[in-house]
Amino acid sequence: MTTASLPIRPYSLVLGCVLAFALVLGSVTRPHAQTVAVMVNGEPITSFDIEQRTKLNGLTGKKDNNRQDILNELIDEKVKIKEAKKFGVDPSASDIEQAYAGMAQRMRLNSDQLTSVLDNKGIRPDTLKQRIKADMVWTSLVRGRFKESLQIGEKDVAAAAKESGEATETEAFEYRMQPIVLIVPRGAPQVEFDSRRKEAETLRERVTSCEEANSYFKSMRNAAIREIVVKTSADLPQTLRDILDKTPIGHLTAPEVTKQGIEMVALCGRKATTVDTPKKREIREKMYTQKYEAKSKSYLQEVRKAAMIEYR
Repeated sequence: MTTASLPIRPYSLVLGCVLAFALVLGSVTRPHAQTVAVMVNGEPITSFDIEQRTKLNGLTGKKDNNRQDILNELIDEKVKIKEAKKFGVDPSASDIEQAYAGMAQRMRLNSDQLTSVLDNKGIRPDTLKQRIKADMVWTSLVRGRFKESLQIGEKDVAAAAKESGEATETEAFEYRMQPIVLIVPRGAPQVEFDSRRKEAETLRERVTSCEEANSYFKSMRNAAIREIVVKTSADLPQTLRDILDKTPIGHLTAPEVTKQGIEMVALCGRKATTVDTPKKREIREKMYTQKYEAKSKSYLQEVRKAAMIEYR
């Protein structure tokens, strides 16, 4: 199993929101005394590890943050990492650093800035990286080992929809779209946007096919027509689906003001498809999450029972 693109749980997103405010806080002196609280398969969890994780979890606003909960969390991570390694899921240091940098980026920081945020709260970066690693390897391991049993069939989705009383759309569509931009320089006055919008409306009346759209916009100065993009109903928000469903094939959607200028979409094709509708995808993802969490919990219980856990 590859590890460079392993997923991380939503924990990181919650943590990111809170850590962003810690930049303004002062430094905290780190403790140095360490006593072993428990041995897990020959690996120690120290009092310092517990204190570090308590601080990290405190940043996420966790209410239940007592010592035994923290200790169980750290034990779980030890056994998860060991079990994953047994099946070849063992991310390298660079994989972990990449995930750490990705978390920092989502917080609009770089890795050094994230490290500084943690340091100011008296938290070592390795404390967060350990949590990241455990989440990465366990998600990959459970999804990989139990892939077949985690699949959700069409009958399961239909039954779940019926049981919940939720109606699902009977049709899904595949849209072939070609984005078009009439470029307006950044900082241009409103009058220029208005002028280009009128130009877009005129062209919208003329264009009746994607071939015509390419002919017009590829030769037009300060305009760009992108490559065709293919999306299904489930990939698009309801508002855009409504617009595309009302747009005749070959025609342009209404012009909108964006950072680039005035944008439209040429609808080059729309056909029924057997892929999920948005509601079916929502139900499927919810069912998958429930199955995954149940399997993850039972698997972790098995692994913990087999582990050598010695309290000191």
